[in-house]
Amino acid sequence: MNPTPTEPAGSKSILLVEDDLQDVQLMLAALEQHHLADRVFVVHDGAEALDYLYCRGAYQHRTCGNPALVLLDLKMPKVGGLEVLKIVKADALLQSIPVVVLSSSRETADLTECYRLGVNGYVVKAVDYTGFMTAVRQIGAFWMKLNEPPPAARAACR
Repeated sequence: MNPTPTEPAGSKSILLVEDDLQDVQLMLAALEQHHLADRVFVVHDGAEALDYLYCRGAYQHRTCGNPALVLLDLKMPKVGGLEVLKIVKADALLQSIPVVVLSSSRETADLTECYRLGVNGYVVKAVDYTGFMTAVRQIGAFWMKLNEPPPAARAACR
């Protein structure tokens, strides 16, 4: 799995938006162990996620193409996960990308707001290693192997 910002055409990639470095390492290990994506691009806050999706800032030279899945944390610096979700699901060029929230929050308000904004799935992070790894593996297996995505839309790069 390659964290570089260049995505070959036709590859199945995941955009992982997570500020906790330990969670990032665990998610990457689970995804790689089960060969669930060609590439995983990691960003550490919502602003960087939007830059990646819109091919701007540090990602202005990346080969445009939407990831097959966005794994999104809610509580992040700069731009929070709810705001990223709101922007992605309101943009015709991005809204078909499945977004799965992985959060430690069990708050009803967070869950309700995510679904109101159009999240495709909401998973509470398990606190134990085995549960966490199993959840990431199952999410990856469903969205990257079983799910039939819509025809590819143009990338959001403008």
